[in-house]
Amino acid sequence: MTARALTALAGVAALLAVAGCGGSAGNGGGGGGGGGPTAGGTPDTTTVQIAASPSTGRFDPEAIYKETAPSVVTVISIFNSGGLDSLLGGGGGGGGQAAEGSGFVVSAGGEIATNAHVVTTGQAPSISKASQVYVQFADGNEVAATIVGYDPNADVALLRIKPSDLRGLTLHALKFGDAQAATVGDPVAAIGSPFGEEQSLSVGVVSAKDRSIDSLTGFSISGALQTDAAINHGNSGGPLLDAQGRVLGINSQIKSSSGGGEGVGFAVPSDLVQRALSQLRASGQAHYAYVGVSTADVYPQLAEHFKLGTDHGAWIQSVVSGGPGERAGLRAGSSPEQRFQAQAYRPGGDVIVKVASTKVSGPDALGRILDAYRPGQKVTLTIARDGKQRTIDVTLGERPANAGP
Repeated sequence: MTARALTALAGVAALLAVAGCGGSAGNGGGGGGGGGPTAGGTPDTTTVQIAASPSTGRFDPEAIYKETAPSVVTVISIFNSGGLDSLLGGGGGGGGQAAEGSGFVVSAGGEIATNAHVVTTGQAPSISKASQVYVQFADGNEVAATIVGYDPNADVALLRIKPSDLRGLTLHALKFGDAQAATVGDPVAAIGSPFGEEQSLSVGVVSAKDRSIDSLTGFSISGALQTDAAINHGNSGGPLLDAQGRVLGINSQIKSSSGGGEGVGFAVPSDLVQRALSQLRASGQAHYAYVGVSTADVYPQLAEHFKLGTDHGAWIQSVVSGGPGERAGLRAGSSPEQRFQAQAYRPGGDVIVKVASTKVSGPDALGRILDAYRPGQKVTLTIARDGKQRTIDVTLGERPANAGP
């Protein structure tokens, strides 16, 4: 389904460890305690408004923080029979666990976005959600939240709180920016709770675009933003903001050889986040289209070596038996494998060069394009087969809960 590389150089892979950046009982993060929602006194009227973005033409971290930090929250998740003492290192017993991450307000009705892995544990198909979730605001409010739903493919979750539970707090819903319009070198700010240190700001730039990162399933998340803004455990679920204070993505993962933040952080892009939130809001679940193929990215030298008839596209290496691709007649590569530039390939498979009118070009392009489609839709693929192009219609299936590309 995605266009991830089929193999990796073992020596390079061994140097890097990719992990979600949500805090947990073992992370040593101290903060966050709190004793639940504030009680007593006459409750103030809760008002809700959309946050105004900084209007200056320059990157002003102070202004961004002032405008957006009140909308960024700390998310505390309790699993099984655990409690806050699990997070704070106490001996509460019961075998429970607690985890801490970040989130941000996305609607006037008290909706909060975060990472799925902040409020769940495990990998698909064995994912369990937290039994209790609490949300802490910068002004001291702490309220219970319900999990509306979570999307393991995009690592996005939607929480909801009752605005009436808040005391003297004005909710600000952050606006989304356009991750696709961001360019490498654009300044960004990240706000979250690294190691339990709430409301922490770090700044940096967009280091790269269109990265592929792990989801909670066997599929990858395409189109992720890479940043050198400091991202650490506990930042998971917090926003990556542009110069206007708009959300470009949800900070989700770090790549590290030591387990700490080393300037290589990743955010789920805003377009995918909004897609997930829209579906979770409607039904509590998110659905993804599925072709059922494993592909390799085509580049000019590869195309020339194997005489593919196109210098771009997604070269099909395997087709899932009984899947939409096989039913439509897509062809996989065949054995024996051949090596080119230290990579193994199965020659003879179709190359998908277009999905409808959209060109398949660049790393993981097929996965990014198909994210815009729904299961059950019929789509016309332009493929290169035996050096010649032709079209083939595929009725897209439902992405399984846990499978490879």
